[in-house]
Amino acid sequence: MVKVVAMASDNRLISVVLVDDHPMFREGVRRALTLSGRIEVLAEADTGREALKAIAEHRPQVAVVDVRMSDLDGIAVVRAVVRDSLPTRVLLLTAFEDSSLVFEAIQEGAAGYILKDASRTEIVEAVARVAGGGTVIPPELATGLAGEIRGRLKDEGPLLTDREHEVLKLFAEGMSIPSVAGRLFLAPSTVKSHAQRLYTKLGVSDRAAAVAEAMRRGLLE
Repeated sequence: MVKVVAMASDNRLISVVLVDDHPMFREGVRRALTLSGRIEVLAEADTGREALKAIAEHRPQVAVVDVRMSDLDGIAVVRAVVRDSLPTRVLLLTAFEDSSLVFEAIQEGAAGYILKDASRTEIVEAVARVAGGGTVIPPELATGLAGEIRGRLKDEGPLLTDREHEVLKLFAEGMSIPSVAGRLFLAPSTVKSHAQRLYTKLGVSDRAAAVAEAMRRGLLE
């Protein structure tokens, strides 16, 4: 089932496709997002395949996707969105505090992970942060994720300067280059130079990929 929702006229609203196979839960999330006054839900779906169709058609800023579904799971949706170079960032919803799933999701390109028992405000803020280019990992999942990283075999990481490591950690908090510049009292052009050297060392081309690769290598412990 794909449910198309009438679009709002305010282009400043964050556009979202919402995917969950439990209608009552999906309705609750839709209401929370819509009533925030900051988000418009363009379409809803209850399977992974329908999610991909809706994302390809509407090209929302954010897709809020359940991890567990009957056909394609949320991580498979993430892989497909990345593979097809769609402009949508995927925020995964889950009822389970499974650190291995969080690790895999971020590694595959998910922009964030949030628990289903999060408050309405937390879900709205998570969507807004992801839409702004940030990454969302709730504190209760971050501890398990750190343990998961430590428990996996790690590649020998590149030698990062102290400043590059500072920039990397702030990227992992979801901060943009201008925000990092403000936090570190540096010119944006200086931060951009540090970021470009960081990308080269990690073999990536953007902030999200840098964070995912750094997590894979155990550089953010």
